Amino acid sequence: MKRLLTLFLLPAFCPVANGGKAVLELVGTTELPGIEGDLDHLAIDTAGHRLFATAEDNGTLRVIDLNTGKLVRTVKGFKTPHSILYLPEASEIYLTDGSDSVKVLDTNTFAVKRTIATTPGADSIGVDRTHHLLYAVTGGKDVPLPKSTITVIDTKTAKMLHEMPIDAVHVEAMALEESGPRLFVNVTDKNYLAVIDRPSSKIVAQWKIAEAKENSPLAFDEPHQRLFVVCRNPGTLVILNSANGHSVASFPTGARADEVLFDQAHHRIYVAAGEGKIFPYDAIDADHYKPLTQITSAPGAKTAVLSPDSTRLYVSVSPGDGKTGAKVLTYAVN
Repeated sequence: MKRLLTLFLLPAFCPVANGGKAVLELVGTTELPGIEGDLDHLAIDTAGHRLFATAEDNGTLRVIDLNTGKLVRTVKGFKTPHSILYLPEASEIYLTDGSDSVKVLDTNTFAVKRTIATTPGADSIGVDRTHHLLYAVTGGKDVPLPKSTITVIDTKTAKMLHEMPIDAVHVEAMALEESGPRLFVNVTDKNYLAVIDRPSSKIVAQWKIAEAKENSPLAFDEPHQRLFVVCRNPGTLVILNSANGHSVASFPTGARADEVLFDQAHHRIYVAAGEGKIFPYDAIDADHYKPLTQITSAPGAKTAVLSPDSTRLYVSVSPGDGKTGAKVLTYAVN
């Protein structure tokens, strides 16, 4: 077995925030041995001080101790793990792995408690915690199937409720409206944002993204009714009014981005770009945004998660994009 090397680093040079503090300070690096392909999304167990990371090309789930920064467990036996929903009240993880089912894991033993049959190809997710619902993108080009679906799962009963068809072969990230019934979904190959009425499972609007193509990552500032859409061709951050789909602003951003996060506590947007940089933006108000200095991360650093208290940003580095090895970078957020 390869020895795990965990490094805690001195703060790196980063752009300066208000008050003279760095916006992001690199405070730790956790090496993930035995991975050569892509890492995908992450999730946090706040009370248990654990970080979950999916290694999609390696077929494993990695568990990191956030107190020590060390890899403490590797869970094997999955197809291509993509997205994670952690449910602390049930001590469960819902894992999409590109197969014909969503896996439910016990987070004490990491045994698979049950499988929920779906259309093949489960990938990106959205979560309605109030009503205990998981929305998962299934079908599409990776399976391959000529259409995609949004599969709806009841996380109280671990049962699939129904599936919503989408006439597209490439569907990416989604964002859920908590104060209303809408689900926003990036339809990547058709270059629009779908607005779905959740109770009726119907697409009620299609908002064309005019500034760029291949809209993929998505985040939502619901109090200010702003959607943050990242396109990959070329790398562009597009900000939409969620009331009507009108474009508010757009900015160049990094290549091969697979995550955009909104930090409500610090009024910032972060785009994790696989080219090896994090692109932060200051949200001055609902209609005004300002790019901040780009932060060097690592080639392949394209997915990320922000801690619930907005004090830490965790970024996964896929070795498929560089020669740096798989790892998770930990940033202190100021």
